[in-house]
Amino acid sequence: MSNSIKLKLQAFTCIIAAVFLVYGISRGEMAIVLNKAVNICLECIGLG
Repeated sequence: MSNSIKLKLQAFTCIIAAVFLVYGISRGEMAIVLNKAVNICLECIGLG
């Protein structure tokens, strides 16, 4: 695969990833994921 095709594919993948990140944040998924992460961490430490 040539370098220009790889570069275009990488740029396209980064753009799609950014779109999905913005979409998830706009739906409020960031708060849900953060809440689950905190719960998992507290369970592992044994505080929860």
